[in-house]
Amino acid sequence: MDDGTGIAPEEKTRIFDQNYGKNTGYGLFLIREILSITEITIEETGVYGKGARFVMTIPPGGFQIRE
Repeated sequence: MDDGTGIAPEEKTRIFDQNYGKNTGYGLFLIREILSITEITIEETGVYGKGARFVMTIPPGGFQIRE
């Protein structure tokens, strides 16, 4: 979580679109594409006005615990 303004509700899904954003628009788009290869999802769940929060969900069996 950060302490910035956050993401407006109408932009929460658009921020992952290619070419969306102030610079190249590849950042979050590329992250979502790479994660999707392993079936990991990412979404923004922060509260607008309080900050951004990104949650990644790993599917069952999609990780290993090594001791």
